[in-house]
Amino acid sequence: MAKFTYEVQDLNGKKLRGGVEADSREKVIFALQNKGYIVLDVKEGGGGLFGSNAAGGPKKTGKVPGHVLAFFAEQLSTLLAGGVPLVRAISLLGEYASNPMLGVVLSQVAKDIAGGSSLHTALSRHKRTFSNIWLSLVQAGEVGGQLADTLMQIAKYTKTQEGMKSKIITAVTYPFILGTASVGVLIYFILGIVPTFAQIFKDFNIELPMITVMVLAVSSFLINHGILLIVMMVGLFVGFRFYIKTPEGKKRWHAFLLSMPLFGNFLKNIYYDRMLSTMSTLLQSGVTILNAISVLEESFDTNVIIQNALKQVRAEVAAGKSISESFRETGIFPGLMTEMMLMGEESGKLPPIISTLSKFYADNVDQFIARFSAVIDPILICGVGALIGIIVASIFLPIFKLSQIGGN
Repeated sequence: MAKFTYEVQDLNGKKLRGGVEADSREKVIFALQNKGYIVLDVKEGGGGLFGSNAAGGPKKTGKVPGHVLAFFAEQLSTLLAGGVPLVRAISLLGEYASNPMLGVVLSQVAKDIAGGSSLHTALSRHKRTFSNIWLSLVQAGEVGGQLADTLMQIAKYTKTQEGMKSKIITAVTYPFILGTASVGVLIYFILGIVPTFAQIFKDFNIELPMITVMVLAVSSFLINHGILLIVMMVGLFVGFRFYIKTPEGKKRWHAFLLSMPLFGNFLKNIYYDRMLSTMSTLLQSGVTILNAISVLEESFDTNVIIQNALKQVRAEVAAGKSISESFRETGIFPGLMTEMMLMGEESGKLPPIISTLSKFYADNVDQFIARFSAVIDPILICGVGALIGIIVASIFLPIFKLSQIGGN
């Protein structure tokens, strides 16, 4: 048996230290928790509960998936609503977290809260895991004394956002796989099969159809200059990536994305849905409108056009203008949105009207995804089939001509 020192906190908040002999650190933790203590630290020769993961390995860090955070918020809300103390609830969820990174974070959060920090302050030390939206909602829940309800709203909001991401990923996965496989088949035909027949046609010295000449030219170019072409494409890609990281390049690229035919409106609907659903959740949780817009501004670094518009909105709202007027004067947001906001301000029901608007744009996104999935697959199949048909025809037309010569 080994000797362990521990630090715990009782239900009254008093910290206690002591020593014990046991077979393992896990047994010490289990015994102390069974006595009703909140375990803060357990050490063996300098080892500590919060300096390592459950297996005693190095501390793990990284981004926690959204669906894991949604489940955590749901569990924490249930525990708090059931009367479990905050530190105890977070300690339990950290100990039994299915995600190791979240387990490490929650262990430190529990330790910080036990040391006197609020939940908002403790979570704010882990901004890679908890976004500004999370922090603002938690702070509002703590101030309003409705933390359990707010956490359930966070869970619902996170699930909605993750569901939207899942729909988009599902819609593009099959076309991506089909397109990649098709390109692979075309490259195999052009680089593997066409050159073999090119040599045969050359030996027979026959006049080739124009379609065959074009396919052979493409095949020859790729064989002789393929490496150079790849290097040029990689160089262009790297240069493009570098350019769009500059302020001017990022602005031009994001503006282009929003102005693309067909897909531009799709992206706008995604952004509008995300913006409005976030704003609605923040307002319903008690966050002030100015703070809500500030949170939105920070979270929209994925598109600087929307972000700059929200900066303008925040400045005008701070200067005393109405929300609807501030959004309208940006010239970015659609008239339907600003008119609905005006109705919400006049009726005193802004959060529910914003929520209704969010559902409208979410429905638009769903409709586009459904139509895209229904149209893109046959387009890809027909397009790839046509290209393969051209290659096959370019090979067989000279073969038919050779057979006619041989027959004569």
